[in-house]
Amino acid sequence: MTATTAVSILFAGVFCLSAPALGAVDCTDFKWDVNKERSLFEGPAAALQGGTDPKSAPVVVPNRLYRLQLVPQRRVHFAAAPGKRSPAGGNYAGLAKLKIAESGSYRVAIDAQIWIDVVSNRALQAASDFQGQHGCSAPHKIVVFDFVATQPLILQFSSATMDRIRVTITPTPARTL
Repeated sequence: MTATTAVSILFAGVFCLSAPALGAVDCTDFKWDVNKERSLFEGPAAALQGGTDPKSAPVVVPNRLYRLQLVPQRRVHFAAAPGKRSPAGGNYAGLAKLKIAESGSYRVAIDAQIWIDVVSNRALQAASDFQGQHGCSAPHKIVVFDFVATQPLILQFSSATMDRIRVTITPTPARTL
């Protein structure tokens, strides 16, 4: 191998390694401070099997990262009909019970394109805000809900194209003026 060929291979390798960084999306461009969520997504995730009905749903709590294994959506018996109709075929879904100690505003953050509903008293709870970042996965989407600590809450994940997601729930930080 000649010196010129070796240098060419070296430059090609350096360019290939740095190419993803050149086209990378700035995943810090949310309209809120998402440092807490990003920090949780950098850590280990507790693996859970997503529920196929409210009784089989695992319990999740705020300030932890979970890796939720989903199942084909046709096998899931939702607590309430999802707020979005899913396209036919190949979709995954799962349920989790959310336990919170204090009432307030919370963010549900996920790493993939998926529909998020929260059910309380057999009815869908309205989101107060949401945002997503294309090309980001830590997190990809955040949906904000107001929760009452004494209410039973079911998180419903539907219309996923992947069979697992990472999810975390965090209290919404107080806004500073």
